[in-house]
Amino acid sequence: MNKTEAKIIEILNKIRPYLNNDGGDVEFVKFEDGICYVKLKGSCAGCIFADMTIQNTVEEMLVSEVPEVIKVLNIEEA
Repeated sequence: MNKTEAKIIEILNKIRPYLNNDGGDVEFVKFEDGICYVKLKGSCAGCIFADMTIQNTVEEMLVSEVPEVIKVLNIEEA
């Protein structure tokens, strides 16, 4: 794990309690070419607000606190 990935996981750990309160969670998948891939889990997976959660919470925090991150994408379970 490199420094960028460690920082991403640190930020996700700060977001996690808020998602847990609603029965959800977020999992780090990978960081590649400026894009952080995550997977929403629990009640967040498939929620109608999932895209909003990614953009307005996860992406906003990661982009502002980790300069290497330019975008966050949710990998939906198949």
